[in-house]
Amino acid sequence: MATKVYIVYYSMYGHVEKLAEEIKKGAASVEGVEAKLWQVPETLPDEVLTKMSAPPKSDIPVITPNELAEADGFIFGFPTRFGMMAAQFKAFLDATGGLWRTQQLAGKPAGIFYSTGSQGGGQETTPLTAITQLVHHGMIFVPIGYTFGAGMFEIEKVKGGSPYGAGTYAGDGSRQPSELELQQAFHQGKYIAGIAKKLKAAAA
Repeated sequence: MATKVYIVYYSMYGHVEKLAEEIKKGAASVEGVEAKLWQVPETLPDEVLTKMSAPPKSDIPVITPNELAEADGFIFGFPTRFGMMAAQFKAFLDATGGLWRTQQLAGKPAGIFYSTGSQGGGQETTPLTAITQLVHHGMIFVPIGYTFGAGMFEIEKVKGGSPYGAGTYAGDGSRQPSELELQQAFHQGKYIAGIAKKLKAAAA
């Protein structure tokens, strides 16, 4: 039976979504893993999104809280808002109380990826503050550490991400994830999918 890894994200301008797509490729590269992309619901009205120049949402399906219970592992992604996850993703997690009461997510591995506007904009505080959500559900936080190798030490070029997980810099919105950032995202997907597969096999 396939190991299901859900890549669940919120993306307003597309930066997080690009990382998510690469993460899915990485997870799907692990034999026996079924990777699926999901968006969380938007909480802002269309007129506000229009004023913010946000592009239309992609056709990636929108997840409901109960659908999380189907997965064996997760990789959650979101942009930062003042060093923490965007409110849209927090609102989604706030609706998982039923899963918390029944502990349906306990023991399942979960990783985090993110986008910030600048180098000091939350590349570490965003995932760090998000870990509390995993803890209360009893999920197992899986950082990538330095498993990405030499790419973790790149200092000549601007590169998002950290030992917590893959990341990118959006800048004023015009900057798109670099090739190295996308490679790190692929690595994260593959790495966490491999761990989810091992944990499921051990529990069988």
